[in-house]
This record gives sequence, C-alpha cells and structure tokens, in this order.
Amino acid sequence: MTSPRRLLVEVSAQARNWSLPAVGLERITSEAPVGWEVEVLDEAIPFASEAGHMLSASALAAAPGMEAYFGWGIAQSLFRDAPGLRWVHSCSAGVGRSLFPEMLQSDVVFTNSAGVMGETIAEHVLAGVLHFLRGLDVAVAQQRAATWDKAAFTGTTARLREICECRVVIVGTGGLGDAVARRFRALGAARIIGVRRRTHLASPAAFHEVVSLDDIDSVLQSADVVVLAAALTPQTKGLLSAERLDCLSSGAIVVNVARGALLDEQALADRVSRRQIRGAVLDVFAEEPLPETSVLWRLPNVLITPHVSYVSPRLFWMRALDLFLDNWSRYSRGESLRNVVDKEAGY
Repeated sequence: MTSPRRLLVEVSAQARNWSLPAVGLERITSEAPVGWEVEVLDEAIPFASEAGHMLSASALAAAPGMEAYFGWGIAQSLFRDAPGLRWVHSCSAGVGRSLFPEMLQSDVVFTNSAGVMGETIAEHVLAGVLHFLRGLDVAVAQQRAATWDKAAFTGTTARLREICECRVVIVGTGGLGDAVARRFRALGAARIIGVRRRTHLASPAAFHEVVSLDDIDSVLQSADVVVLAAALTPQTKGLLSAERLDCLSSGAIVVNVARGALLDEQALADRVSRRQIRGAVLDVFAEEPLPETSVLWRLPNVLITPHVSYVSPRLFWMRALDLFLDNWSRYSRGESLRNVVDKEAGY
C-alpha cells in the first residue's frame, strides 16, 4: 500500500485575523487532492528570532515526513529537518528570509503569494495619492486649528489636481504594480509607466509604457506620482536615492508600499520639509516600528501608516487559499505552478 503524501500547514499567528480561519481549514481538507494527508498546526506562537519565522516543536516533529509545506515562509531549521520536502508555498509575498543557503542550493520548488494582497494595497495607494491631490493634508490641518480658509485651496498651498493630469511611474509591475496601474488607468491617469527588470512580463493592459530599471531616470523628471511596488533585491535597494528625488518636480507625490530600503528616507524627509516634493505616502520604513525620533512623524505633508496597507483579513484568506489550492492541484498533477520564486533574483 502506498504511503500518503503529506502536507504540513502552519499558518497560525499571534494576530488571529492572520491565522487560517475554520472555513479555510475546511477548504484545505475537502479540496485535498487524492492521496494526500494533511496535518494542521494551530499554535498561536510568536515569531522566532531565527529568520523571523514561526517555529514550533510540533512543526519540527512533523518535518521528517512532509513533502509540502504551507506557511509564512519557512524557517531554516525546519527546512533542514525535512529531507523529503519538495514544495514550499508561502502566504506572504516577501520571501527574503526564507532564501537561506540550503534553500538556494536545493531543488525544492518555492512559491509565494505575490499579488494576493495587491488589490488591497492598491486601494491604499490610491487613497494616499488622492489625499494630496485633493489637499486633504491642508484640510486636516485647518480642521484641527478650526480655520476656514478657502484661499489655501484656490491658491497654491494645497495645489489641487485631478488624476487625469498625472503621469504615474510605478516601480515594480508584478501583481501589486499591476493592481495599482489598473486603478489609475480606470480613473483616467494621463500616462502610466511601469519600471521593471524584465520589461516583457508587464501587463500591456495596465501600463501605457514599460521601461527597464536602467532607464528609470528618463521617466522620473516628468512624474507626478512615483509608486514603489517592487521586491527588495540588490538591484532595487536604495533605488529612489537623493539624486533621483532631485529629479522630481515640486508637485510630485512619492508612495512606498514595498520595502523601506528602496528609498532614501532622510533625503525624502529633507526634500518634503523644504517643499521640494509635494508629499509622501509611506507604509513601510527602513526601521520598523518607525522610531519616535524620526522627523517623518512631524512633517504635515507626509502620510504615515504602520505597515498596514495590506490589511483585509477576510478577502486575504479567500485569495490566498484560491492560489494555494490551485497550486496544490497543479503540483499533484506534475504541472507548472503559479508564483514560482526566482531564488537567485530574490522574488
């Protein structure tokens, strides 16, 4: 008799909204391909210091017999204890902490959930850009001061504009960048330009034009909105440098919903404080939590959120499970998988 193939599911979290709901467990068990046995670990444990991943004794005990793993990335020690592991699927889009030497050198297929949170984050981006296009930062300041001043809006203080006037540059044209582009295109943005390493992979339906990372300087000078939506790699680290920020017009809005390290925060703070840049929408930072001493907190034309642009628990699990279950079915049939991570590229 053939032994069942084993899937280990470990997607609990201290924040229960980000733990697999009961309906999700029902889907996994009811839609399991023939020949599979599922073990679900439901321990709400903190992140381990090792690689930032959750790690439990139960997972380590189950590791030797598993062929597939579904979790928030995978810890290095768990990977080492699973000689039969052939496929890892991560609920998260970022996978850098799972790209330890053993993973890089293995033939284990690694897939992620890039794009699953894209729709939610794209709405966050749109809301942040509209905050500045419609001068809501000025409105909030007036409300707090109980000040009624139309001149701030009819003059140059708020610098009111419409989306149809804007040229939007989106760095990263994967699932997230595509979702951002579709929203701006639906609202009539003047031009949407994508920037990515492999230009041929961008969606022609979302972008008017796509340029390579090497050509980013050529599109920044005319950008009204710059959205950072790319993975953090050696090529993208520090991409929006002080020199590139100086290329932007005084009316430009900078948005970072990717990784803090893509952006020179100090240079941005300096230019925003001098009104060299209209405003910034920041959800991610080089250091998190953002230190109380950061000047960014005190700049009225910077909109800060604490790395929550992705939050939409119910819809997240619907989309995450749709992707995982489709990939599980494909894997069982020996077919190519969606969202395969390029281990060398880092995403």
